[in-house]
Amino acid sequence: MTGAGLVTNGAQRQTAREMARLRRRYALRHVAARCGVYGAAVLAALVCALPFLWSLVSAFKQNRDLYNPDNDPFTFNEPATPDHVTYLFTDTPFLRFVGNTLLVGALVVVLTLVLALPAAYSLARLNRPWGTPMGIAIFLVYLVPPSLLFLSLTRVVVALGLEDTLWSMVVVYPTITVPVSVWLLIGFLKAVPKDVEEQAMVDGYSRLGAFLRTVLPLVFPGIVAVVVFSFTLTASEFVYALAFVSASPKMVVSTGVPTQLIRGDVFFWQSLQAATVIMAVPIAFVFNLFLDRFVTGFTMGAVKT
Repeated sequence: MTGAGLVTNGAQRQTAREMARLRRRYALRHVAARCGVYGAAVLAALVCALPFLWSLVSAFKQNRDLYNPDNDPFTFNEPATPDHVTYLFTDTPFLRFVGNTLLVGALVVVLTLVLALPAAYSLARLNRPWGTPMGIAIFLVYLVPPSLLFLSLTRVVVALGLEDTLWSMVVVYPTITVPVSVWLLIGFLKAVPKDVEEQAMVDGYSRLGAFLRTVLPLVFPGIVAVVVFSFTLTASEFVYALAFVSASPKMVVSTGVPTQLIRGDVFFWQSLQAATVIMAVPIAFVFNLFLDRFVTGFTMGAVKT
């Protein structure tokens, strides 16, 4: 082998070693980056889970354990007790509050879909210059603070004879849920090509039939977003629930639990935390089941309008 060949082979080996070193460096960087991402995700999850963990532990703590500032709030320094959870179910109408919340939430979700779907479909399909401004105007209604509206809405509730009834909340809550739902659904419906409906109508379907059979399945993620948003907003709303219902058997969780477990300067902390955990776990479970569709519904509705 000539000197030139030896030099070439040496250069090739040097280049190969350099490439291998670069690959190892990039691989280490990739692993470090992934570990950093997962570490940050785990840390964020732990930070978000700490309030729930504190509530779960506090619900089973004895009074002398909870009110001792020297004790660790995240562990049982005294033996755990179910007395406060039992008190929630036996000495307060908690199950009635839960039932009222589920009933009002379900009715509001149905009413929201009945009103928002036709409105969003009309605004998305109308070829008018005022279609988009009207959609924005509908959304701006949601930004009006409830504290400015409940006085006028109280007159409506009284005129309908619905004071101190669950129907008062069923009538009032759509004023909050419908505007945002229309906004979300407009964005999703605009993402559906008109050709889909036109082809269905050519095949013999009516406008309504084409909407139900072709458009509705395509906007299902948006519908899921509307359902989750409407129910969670209804379950957590406080101002209207407090203003329109004062009778304890007709209260929902957001007003009934504080009313029953906060008496003057006496706070039943363990029972309050137990109610928080009991309400949060089912909602979080259902939310996680539809998380992908919920996020898709919000992002699509936000960027397609």
